[in-house]
Amino acid sequence: MTSFVVHLNGRAATAGELAPLAFAGHAHFTAMQVRGGRVRGLDLHLERLRSASMELYGRAVPDDHVRSYLRAALEAGLADLSLTATVYSPAGEFTVAGPEVEPRILVRTGPAASGPEGPLTLAAVEHERFLPAVKHVGEVAKTHLLRQAAAEGFDDAAFLDRGGRLSEASIWNLAFWDGTAVVWPVAEMLDGTMRRTVRRQLDGLGVPQHDREITLADLPALAGAAVMNSWTPGVAVHRIGSVAVPPAPSFLKVLHQAHQAEPLTAP
Repeated sequence: MTSFVVHLNGRAATAGELAPLAFAGHAHFTAMQVRGGRVRGLDLHLERLRSASMELYGRAVPDDHVRSYLRAALEAGLADLSLTATVYSPAGEFTVAGPEVEPRILVRTGPAASGPEGPLTLAAVEHERFLPAVKHVGEVAKTHLLRQAAAEGFDDAAFLDRGGRLSEASIWNLAFWDGTAVVWPVAEMLDGTMRRTVRRQLDGLGVPQHDREITLADLPALAGAAVMNSWTPGVAVHRIGSVAVPPAPSFLKVLHQAHQAEPLTAP
C-alpha cells in the first residue's frame, strides 16, 4: 500500500499519460476531504462532475465508474486524506471535439487538510470568473489576485462583480451572519459542495437562512463573515477591503455543527 496515488481511470497513471496534462487548462474537478475512507456530500461531488462534464464535453462518465475510480484510489492510500478528481477530454485543448469522445478521470490523493485557523483579511477585488458555476482548472486570475492581495497585506481576495456585489473568494465561498440567520450572497459564483452540504444541514438544524445581494456598504450592518471550501465549513473573516467585520464565534459554531451533521459516505 502506498500513501498517495495518481490514478487515471482507476489505475496508476504513467509519466507519458501525465505529460500532456502538465499545463492543460480545459478540465474541471472536485476536491474532497476523506475521513475513515468516507466522504461528506458524495452525492454533490458526483452531481458536480456530471453536470460540469455535460457543460464542457456534452457527455459524462457514469456515476458508478466514477465511484469505482474513487474506491481504487482510497484502497491504495490512507484512511484520512485529500482527494481531487479531475475530468478532462483526451482530445486536448484548442481542438473541436464532439460528445463521442469519452472524458477521462484523473484522481490524485494527498495529505488530509483542514484549512487555516483564521481570522482572515480579504482584499476586495473586482473580478468575475468565466463559467462561474463550473469548478474548472487553469484560472490564472485566482493565484494572481491572491498574491496581489498578500503583497498588500491581506490573507486572500474576495471578488466583487461589475455591480459591486460580493460573490466568492479565490478558492472559497462566502457566508455572512446577521445575528440570527446565515446570509448567503447573491451573485454569479461556484455553488461549492461544502456550501451545499452546510445549507441542507442548516435546514435540518432549524437555523434560518437568507439569500441576499451584499455589497461592501452592507457589511457594517452584518454581525459576522466566514469563508468555506472543501477543507473546512468555516474560517472567520474579520475584514473585507477596508471594512471590519466583528468576530462571531456562535456563527462559526453553527457552520461547523452543520458540517458534522452531514453523514459520511463510502464511495
